[in-house]
Amino acid sequence: ALDNEAKRPRTLGITLARGGSKSVKKKNIMPICGHPLIAYTVAEAKRSKLLTRYVVSSDDDEIRRVAIEYGAEAPFRRPAELATDTASALSADQHAVEWAERDEGLPYDYVVELMATNPMKTAEDIDAALTKLIETGADSVIGVTKLDDHHPIRIKKIVDDRIVNFCLPEIPETHRQQLKPDAYIRNGAIYAVKRDELMAGRRYGQEDSRPHIMDADRSVNVDGPIDVLIAQQLLEAESRDYIKPVRSAEEAAKILEGTE
Repeated sequence: ALDNEAKRPRTLGITLARGGSKSVKKKNIMPICGHPLIAYTVAEAKRSKLLTRYVVSSDDDEIRRVAIEYGAEAPFRRPAELATDTASALSADQHAVEWAERDEGLPYDYVVELMATNPMKTAEDIDAALTKLIETGADSVIGVTKLDDHHPIRIKKIVDDRIVNFCLPEIPETHRQQLKPDAYIRNGAIYAVKRDELMAGRRYGQEDSRPHIMDADRSVNVDGPIDVLIAQQLLEAESRDYIKPVRSAEEAAKILEGTE
Protein backbone atom coordinates (compact mmCIF):
# COMPACT_ATOMS: atom_id res chain seq x y z
CA ALA A 1 0.00 0.00 0.00
CA LEU A 2 1.33 3.41 -0.95
CA ASP A 3 0.65 6.79 0.57
CA ASN A 4 -1.01 8.60 -2.36
CA GLU A 5 0.55 11.95 -1.50
CA ALA A 6 4.15 10.89 -0.94
CA LYS A 7 4.16 7.70 -3.07
CA ARG A 8 6.00 5.90 -0.32
CA PRO A 9 5.24 2.96 1.97
CA ARG A 10 2.60 3.56 4.60
CA THR A 11 4.10 3.39 8.08
CA LEU A 12 2.17 3.52 11.35
CA GLY A 13 3.96 4.71 14.48
CA ILE A 14 2.54 3.51 17.81
CA THR A 15 3.36 4.41 21.40
CA LEU A 16 1.90 2.11 24.04
CA ALA A 17 1.28 3.98 27.29
CA ARG A 18 -1.01 2.22 29.74
CA GLY A 19 -2.04 3.80 33.01
CA GLY A 20 -0.78 1.09 35.36
CA SER A 21 2.87 1.21 36.45
CA LYS A 22 4.37 -0.76 39.31
CA SER A 23 7.75 0.95 39.65
CA VAL A 24 6.81 4.63 39.26
CA LYS A 25 3.18 5.76 39.54
CA LYS A 26 1.81 7.35 36.33
CA LYS A 27 5.29 6.90 34.89
CA ASN A 28 4.35 7.72 31.30
CA ILE A 29 3.35 11.29 32.20
CA MET A 30 5.67 11.95 35.13
CA PRO A 31 7.53 15.27 34.67
CA ILE A 32 11.16 15.18 33.55
CA CYS A 33 12.87 18.52 32.89
CA GLY A 34 9.53 20.31 32.68
CA HIS A 35 7.74 17.93 30.33
CA PRO A 36 5.84 14.66 30.81
CA LEU A 37 7.92 11.62 29.91
CA ILE A 38 5.73 10.70 26.93
CA ALA A 39 6.25 14.16 25.39
CA TYR A 40 9.81 13.31 24.37
CA THR A 41 8.68 10.35 22.28
CA VAL A 42 5.72 12.28 20.82
CA ALA A 43 8.01 15.12 19.74
CA GLU A 44 10.48 12.82 18.00
CA ALA A 45 7.71 10.86 16.27
CA LYS A 46 6.28 14.14 14.96
CA ARG A 47 9.71 15.06 13.59
CA SER A 48 10.03 11.77 11.70
CA LYS A 49 9.99 12.09 7.92
CA LEU A 50 8.83 8.50 7.35
CA LEU A 51 5.78 8.04 9.58
CA THR A 52 2.47 8.21 7.72
CA ARG A 53 0.52 8.37 10.97
CA TYR A 54 1.38 8.25 14.66
CA VAL A 55 -1.00 7.22 17.46
CA VAL A 56 -0.76 6.79 21.22
CA SER A 57 -2.56 3.72 22.57
CA SER A 58 -3.64 4.05 26.20
CA ASP A 59 -6.39 2.89 28.53
CA ASP A 60 -5.91 6.05 30.64
CA ASP A 61 -7.67 9.27 29.62
CA GLU A 62 -5.21 11.49 31.48
CA ILE A 63 -2.32 10.01 29.49
CA ARG A 64 -4.34 10.41 26.29
CA ARG A 65 -5.06 14.06 27.10
CA VAL A 66 -1.39 14.81 27.81
CA ALA A 67 -0.35 13.12 24.55
CA ILE A 68 -2.91 15.21 22.65
CA GLU A 69 -1.59 18.38 24.34
CA TYR A 70 1.83 17.64 22.87
CA GLY A 71 0.48 17.03 19.38
CA ALA A 72 -0.16 13.28 19.26
CA GLU A 73 -3.31 11.48 18.22
CA ALA A 74 -4.93 9.34 20.91
CA PRO A 75 -8.06 8.51 18.93
CA PHE A 76 -9.22 5.46 20.89
CA ARG A 77 -9.16 4.07 24.41
CA ARG A 78 -7.29 0.79 24.57
CA PRO A 79 -9.52 -2.04 25.81
CA ALA A 80 -8.92 -2.92 29.46
CA GLU A 81 -7.99 -6.52 28.64
CA LEU A 82 -5.09 -5.21 26.53
CA ALA A 83 -3.77 -3.00 29.35
CA THR A 84 -3.24 -5.48 32.19
CA ASP A 85 0.12 -6.43 33.71
CA THR A 86 0.06 -9.66 31.69
CA ALA A 87 -1.20 -8.27 28.35
CA SER A 88 1.43 -8.34 25.61
CA ALA A 89 2.75 -5.36 23.67
CA LEU A 90 2.14 -7.42 20.54
CA SER A 91 -1.62 -7.64 21.15
CA ALA A 92 -1.83 -3.90 21.87
CA ASP A 93 0.13 -3.11 18.69
CA GLN A 94 -2.14 -5.37 16.64
CA HIS A 95 -5.20 -3.64 18.08
CA ALA A 96 -3.81 -0.22 17.08
CA VAL A 97 -3.07 -1.41 13.54
CA GLU A 98 -6.55 -2.86 13.16
CA TRP A 99 -8.11 0.37 14.46
CA ALA A 100 -6.07 2.60 12.11
CA GLU A 101 -6.75 0.43 9.07
CA ARG A 102 -10.48 0.42 9.78
CA ASP A 103 -10.41 4.17 10.30
CA GLU A 104 -8.62 4.88 7.02
CA GLY A 105 -9.82 1.99 4.89
CA LEU A 106 -6.24 1.30 3.81
CA PRO A 107 -3.64 -1.23 4.96
CA TYR A 108 -0.22 -0.29 6.29
CA ASP A 109 3.11 -1.66 5.08
CA TYR A 110 5.24 -1.12 8.19
CA VAL A 111 4.70 -0.53 11.89
CA VAL A 112 7.13 1.01 14.37
CA GLU A 113 6.56 0.84 18.12
CA LEU A 114 8.16 3.74 19.99
CA MET A 115 8.22 3.19 23.74
CA ALA A 116 7.33 6.17 25.93
CA THR A 117 9.87 5.11 28.55
CA ASN A 118 12.85 5.70 26.22
CA PRO A 119 13.01 9.51 26.04
CA MET A 120 16.49 9.79 24.49
CA LYS A 121 15.74 8.29 21.05
CA THR A 122 15.54 10.81 18.23
CA ALA A 123 13.65 11.24 14.97
CA GLU A 124 16.91 10.35 13.27
CA ASP A 125 16.93 7.00 15.10
CA ILE A 126 13.33 6.34 14.05
CA ASP A 127 13.98 7.15 10.39
CA ALA A 128 17.28 5.26 10.28
CA ALA A 129 15.60 2.10 11.60
CA LEU A 130 12.72 2.42 9.13
CA THR A 131 15.06 3.13 6.22
CA LYS A 132 17.07 0.01 7.04
CA LEU A 133 13.88 -2.05 7.32
CA ILE A 134 12.60 -0.88 3.94
CA GLU A 135 15.89 -0.97 2.04
CA THR A 136 17.05 -4.38 3.29
CA GLY A 137 13.67 -6.10 3.10
CA ALA A 138 14.26 -7.43 6.63
CA ASP A 139 11.38 -8.63 8.79
CA SER A 140 12.23 -6.19 11.59
CA VAL A 141 14.80 -3.66 12.75
CA ILE A 142 15.22 -3.36 16.50
CA GLY A 143 16.97 -0.78 18.67
CA VAL A 144 19.96 -2.35 20.47
CA THR A 145 22.87 -1.13 22.55
CA LYS A 146 26.26 -2.71 23.15
CA LEU A 147 26.91 -4.42 26.47
CA ASP A 148 30.20 -3.73 28.20
CA ASP A 149 30.16 -4.35 31.96
CA HIS A 150 27.20 -6.72 31.61
CA HIS A 151 28.71 -8.87 28.87
CA PRO A 152 27.26 -12.44 28.88
CA ILE A 153 30.66 -13.86 29.85
CA ARG A 154 30.30 -12.04 33.18
CA ILE A 155 26.76 -13.24 33.86
CA LYS A 156 26.55 -16.01 36.47
CA LYS A 157 24.00 -18.26 38.13
CA ILE A 158 24.05 -19.66 41.64
CA VAL A 159 23.80 -23.44 42.01
CA ASP A 160 23.92 -24.96 45.52
CA ASP A 161 25.31 -21.64 46.79
CA ARG A 162 28.17 -21.73 44.27
CA ILE A 163 28.80 -19.19 41.49
CA VAL A 164 28.65 -20.91 38.11
CA ASN A 165 29.04 -19.61 34.56
CA PHE A 166 25.58 -18.90 33.14
CA CYS A 167 26.30 -19.64 29.49
CA LEU A 168 29.90 -18.75 28.56
CA PRO A 169 33.14 -19.57 30.41
CA GLU A 170 34.98 -16.58 31.86
CA ILE A 171 38.75 -16.32 31.71
CA PRO A 172 39.79 -14.67 35.00
CA GLU A 173 41.30 -11.18 34.88
CA THR A 174 39.95 -10.49 31.39
CA HIS A 175 39.52 -6.75 30.83
CA ARG A 176 36.21 -5.41 29.57
CA GLN A 177 37.76 -4.37 26.26
CA GLN A 178 38.90 -7.97 25.67
CA LEU A 179 35.46 -9.56 26.00
CA LYS A 180 34.50 -11.09 22.67
CA PRO A 181 32.39 -11.40 20.69
CA ASP A 182 30.66 -8.05 21.14
CA ALA A 183 27.27 -8.47 22.80
CA TYR A 184 24.12 -6.39 22.35
CA ILE A 185 20.80 -6.09 24.16
CA ARG A 186 17.42 -4.84 22.98
CA ASN A 187 17.03 -1.37 24.46
CA GLY A 188 13.27 -1.20 23.96
CA ALA A 189 13.36 2.17 22.20
CA ILE A 190 12.36 1.12 18.67
CA TYR A 191 10.65 -1.93 17.18
CA ALA A 192 10.22 -1.44 13.42
CA VAL A 193 8.53 -4.37 11.69
CA LYS A 194 6.73 -5.38 8.53
CA ARG A 195 3.02 -5.02 9.08
CA ASP A 196 2.27 -8.60 8.01
CA GLU A 197 4.91 -9.99 10.38
CA LEU A 198 3.39 -8.10 13.29
CA MET A 199 -0.14 -9.21 12.48
CA ALA A 200 1.09 -12.82 12.23
CA GLY A 201 2.37 -12.56 15.81
CA ARG A 202 6.03 -11.70 15.26
CA ARG A 203 7.10 -8.36 16.75
CA TYR A 204 10.81 -9.22 16.77
CA GLY A 205 13.12 -12.20 16.83
CA GLN A 206 12.44 -13.36 13.27
CA GLU A 207 15.13 -15.03 11.21
CA ASP A 208 15.83 -11.75 9.42
CA SER A 209 15.82 -9.24 12.25
CA ARG A 210 18.40 -6.45 11.93
CA PRO A 211 19.93 -4.10 14.52
CA HIS A 212 19.72 -0.35 14.80
CA ILE A 213 22.69 0.23 17.13
CA MET A 214 22.23 3.09 19.60
CA ASP A 215 24.67 4.59 22.10
CA ALA A 216 24.07 3.86 25.77
CA ASP A 217 23.07 7.48 26.37
CA ARG A 218 20.25 7.19 23.82
CA SER A 219 19.17 3.82 25.21
CA VAL A 220 18.13 4.89 28.71
CA ASN A 221 14.90 3.14 29.72
CA VAL A 222 13.00 4.86 32.55
CA ASP A 223 11.94 1.92 34.67
CA GLY A 224 12.71 3.12 38.20
CA PRO A 225 13.79 6.16 40.25
CA ILE A 226 17.49 5.83 39.32
CA ASP A 227 16.62 5.86 35.62
CA VAL A 228 14.66 9.09 36.16
CA LEU A 229 17.77 10.78 37.55
CA ILE A 230 19.89 9.58 34.63
CA ALA A 231 17.34 10.78 32.08
CA GLN A 232 17.14 14.18 33.78
CA GLN A 233 20.91 14.60 33.63
CA LEU A 234 21.05 13.67 29.96
CA LEU A 235 18.07 15.81 28.93
CA GLU A 236 19.39 18.84 30.82
CA ALA A 237 22.57 18.60 28.74
CA GLU A 238 20.63 18.63 25.46
CA SER A 239 18.71 21.39 23.73
CA ARG A 240 15.29 20.15 22.65
CA ASP A 241 13.47 23.46 22.42
CA TYR A 242 10.94 21.95 20.01
CA ILE A 243 9.43 19.85 22.81
CA LYS A 244 6.44 21.87 23.99
CA PRO A 245 2.66 21.66 24.14
CA VAL A 246 0.89 22.56 20.92
CA ARG A 247 -2.53 23.04 22.54
CA SER A 248 -3.94 23.75 25.99
CA ALA A 249 -5.20 21.14 28.39
CA GLU A 250 -8.72 22.44 27.78
CA GLU A 251 -8.38 22.05 23.99
CA ALA A 252 -6.93 18.58 24.44
CA ALA A 253 -9.83 17.62 26.72
CA LYS A 254 -12.34 18.70 24.03
CA ILE A 255 -10.54 16.62 21.41
CA LEU A 256 -10.55 13.70 23.82
CA GLU A 257 -14.31 14.06 24.32
CA GLY A 258 -14.75 13.83 20.55
CA THR A 259 -13.13 10.37 20.47
CA GLU A 260 -15.72 8.81 22.77
